[in-house]
Amino acid sequence: MPCEKSGLGSIAGSAALGMLIPPSILLIVWGVIAGESIGRLFVAGVVPGLMLACMFFLFLLIYAYLKPEKFGDSEKGSAAQVKNPITRHEITGASGLIILIILVLGGIWSGFFTPTEAAGVGVLLAIIVGLVKRMSLKDFAAAVLNTGRVSAPLLFLLITAQMYSRLLANGGIIDVIGQLFFGISESPYLVLAIMVVIWLLLGMFLDSVSIILLTVPIFSPIALSAGIDPLAFAIIGILAIEAGLLTPPFGMCVYTVKGAVTDPEATLAKIFTGAIPYWIMLLSLVLIVAIFPTIASWLPAKML
Repeated sequence: MPCEKSGLGSIAGSAALGMLIPPSILLIVWGVIAGESIGRLFVAGVVPGLMLACMFFLFLLIYAYLKPEKFGDSEKGSAAQVKNPITRHEITGASGLIILIILVLGGIWSGFFTPTEAAGVGVLLAIIVGLVKRMSLKDFAAAVLNTGRVSAPLLFLLITAQMYSRLLANGGIIDVIGQLFFGISESPYLVLAIMVVIWLLLGMFLDSVSIILLTVPIFSPIALSAGIDPLAFAIIGILAIEAGLLTPPFGMCVYTVKGAVTDPEATLAKIFTGAIPYWIMLLSLVLIVAIFPTIASWLPAKML
């Protein structure tokens, strides 16, 4: 069956969910750079993340109802599922992952763990799941090496970002840019709109972590001066940055999907077209959180 633009667009658009629903690397980076509690940021992303997931789900449900021919043959899918049933090994892995997420995030939310302690508990639980799945010593060593390959560059980026942030503060650059923003308008909504536009433009050319490292040290103090809730501002920033990664002509998520799909019919134009509804939903949620910041701040306020 040829690649449909709706399916390709859903793959590109759903990348935003992974960056919003905890645990999220982008929220960790944001918390370190902005000096916010990572645990509170994790909890702040839950309600907006669920809202975005519901928006995606409702869109796909309505689209499938209106154009069922775009979603393939259900009989073939059922036959393939019967032919390849879910194995006990897969059930064990999925169950362990769900328990790990509940314990780690639940511990942070309840105040039983700090994010650092939760990370240690998460590693211990992951090792237990690996032992239950009978991972070999070679598999464990490969997992440690892969974790190091991901974590080490990120830690170096955070160190240099802290140096960059201090340079901006000591040089007075943040004050100059803040005066420039407030010189245009003192309305927090307009200031926020300018930041969102900048994030969309940067998202065409840079990856999410780089955008956060470049802009958050400058934008975060300005947002605080404008009276914008810091948790809502973080969620708005993540959403806008992820929307930028779907924005043509250089949306990185779209090019990633293109690189992963070998079907010659999966053209960039088709993927960009399929991602448009998700881009609209992301920006719609940006607007909703900007108007009702308690969507992001309500759940963290319930933390113990």
